[in-house]
Amino acid sequence: MRAVENFVKGIEALVRLFGRIAAWTCVLLVALVSGDVILRYLFNFGALWLQELQWHLISPIALFGMAYLLLNDEQVRVDVFYEHFPVLVKRTIEVFGGLALLIMGAYIAWLTLPWVAQSFGRGEGSPNPGGLPYRWVLKAILPFGFTLLALQGLAHALRNAFALPAQGD
Repeated sequence: MRAVENFVKGIEALVRLFGRIAAWTCVLLVALVSGDVILRYLFNFGALWLQELQWHLISPIALFGMAYLLLNDEQVRVDVFYEHFPVLVKRTIEVFGGLALLIMGAYIAWLTLPWVAQSFGRGEGSPNPGGLPYRWVLKAILPFGFTLLALQGLAHALRNAFALPAQGD
């Protein structure tokens, strides 16, 4: 049981790290949008690469954030019904939900790999003049983000299946 708990804590530490990266990416995004607005309206200067970067930063926020939300038990749930269920039923729902996320996340990550490989092989960049190069790096976040979600789904299922204490307890 200790090995399972250490495995779950390891996954959760990884997810927590990328959750923090997503949070700091939000701060960076706010700074970039503010800077872009100031440059555009006060100095009449706009850069396409700056606008593309803003769009690109939304991906890690969403893709890393979804696993982090599950880690912190902030996922969407129909609490009107859930809160009235007995503990065993709640745990069973959480185990099956975590396993469903494991399967779904792994499958989506697997589906995106050829798309990322094709983009990498072409050295894909922005089709816009003055846009960002290396678009394949952005696309590579997709399989990584869904793999992170799959791992957190597994950790969530294991934590509930083995009735491990909630993180931080």
